[in-house]
Amino acid sequence: MTNLKQAIEGVKYLTAHERALVARCLIFSLETEQDEEVDFAWAVLAEKRYKELLSGTVKYVSWEEIKKEVKG
Repeated sequence: MTNLKQAIEGVKYLTAHERALVARCLIFSLETEQDEEVDFAWAVLAEKRYKELLSGTVKYVSWEEIKKEVKG
């Protein structure tokens, strides 16, 4: 059996939490480079949203309120 087949076979003996951890590690291993432009764009957007909250342009909505609204 190849290493890949052994790994796949071995996963079925793990708990759900352990499988989730393996999945997370695999996904993170695919991320090879961090794009500084993307990080900068997120920082600019976060700053804009923060200023909108402080100025009252937008209002804060709690996660609980959002869930209630979605569920109807």
